[in-house]
Amino acid sequence: LGGGHGLGRVMSSLSSLGSRLTGIVTTTDNGGSTGRIRRAEGGIAWGDMRNCINQLIAEPSVASAMFEYRFSGNGELSGHNLGNLMLKALDHLSVRPLEAINLIRNLLKVDAFLIPMSEQPVDLMAIDHEGHEVYGEVNIDQLASVPRELMLSPPVPTTREAIEAIAEADLILIGPGSFYTSLMPILLLDEMAKALRRTPAPMVFIDNLGKEHSPA
Repeated sequence: LGGGHGLGRVMSSLSSLGSRLTGIVTTTDNGGSTGRIRRAEGGIAWGDMRNCINQLIAEPSVASAMFEYRFSGNGELSGHNLGNLMLKALDHLSVRPLEAINLIRNLLKVDAFLIPMSEQPVDLMAIDHEGHEVYGEVNIDQLASVPRELMLSPPVPTTREAIEAIAEADLILIGPGSFYTSLMPILLLDEMAKALRRTPAPMVFIDNLGKEHSPA
């Protein structure tokens, strides 16, 4: 369970497990290429999912090079990652986001399963120590102190397959990653919290190696 950079590296190190490995990925990012796509087209955040897929590609190909390509320059596409755009396009062509992910997994020959924490658009919201609402991961990351409260806006259902994966898990790994903005969004899902309380599987929390730059 986690966000793109930390979860992707953990999954990459365990990729020999193949289809026995499942990642449940945070979908609340609102910055960078992902944020621009969300503001223009709506939908879930694809950046963390793309990052995980990138780190699980075992066989380089033209398709994987395209998926990893980032536009440069000063045009409208500058800074956009083609993988994010591909996932968004497939999302439009699919019945649900998980289908888009599975299409990309098959194209890039990624054996591990990847599941978005929710298939509904959602953002992270915080209440700071002065009682002000702070909206979005990017703004929460810039807080000068630890937020008083975190919540998802709006409340969304957990992806059904994520709950099933928790129920069937032999071992659950949480992290590493930014605690408040990469890990907490998944744990704030009501159905996910209940599933984690029910599971008999052992849980391991993987802490970060270094200190984070902001309190959040």
